[in-house]
Amino acid sequence: MKSRERRHGIVLVNTGEGKGKSSSAFGTVFRAAGWGMKVCVIQFIKGQWQTGEQRAACRFETIEWHALGDGFTWDTQNPEQDIQTSRAIWEFSKEKILSEEFDLVVLDEINYCCGYHWISGAEVAAFIRDHKPTWQHLILTGRNAAPEVIEIANTVTEMTAIKHAFEQDIKAEQGIEF
Repeated sequence: MKSRERRHGIVLVNTGEGKGKSSSAFGTVFRAAGWGMKVCVIQFIKGQWQTGEQRAACRFETIEWHALGDGFTWDTQNPEQDIQTSRAIWEFSKEKILSEEFDLVVLDEINYCCGYHWISGAEVAAFIRDHKPTWQHLILTGRNAAPEVIEIANTVTEMTAIKHAFEQDIKAEQGIEF
């Protein structure tokens, strides 16, 4: 593995209406862990319910996982609470990034928070540009990535929905959706 001094930290954004934004990020999490990299996953929306990815991550000593959200907040009854929770998770995320403990940090679903204007996309982009260690990799996921975040990213992938099982009245399946 390249030493931190020789590494160019990449900022990746997975966005769009299609499925696979978080799944793609988690694939990278396991790839990085396979190389012995220290990884931190921070989930902005998903709450305390267990996912297969989180269960698998527990098997790696080099992956730290934080599901800190209030759940699927697009049906929120308390937007003030969602803003407060998102802001607190953002502050926690900045601490983890600045700790320089992690080779890769995933901010799962942060783009939703910016899209809902709970966190400013300009603020996120400025922090990444001005404070992220140059050797650290960072992945931001979720629909509606802020233009400012897209601008500072090295790689941006937009997932496009063509067809989804949900449209055929097939509910989320364990091992596929969670």
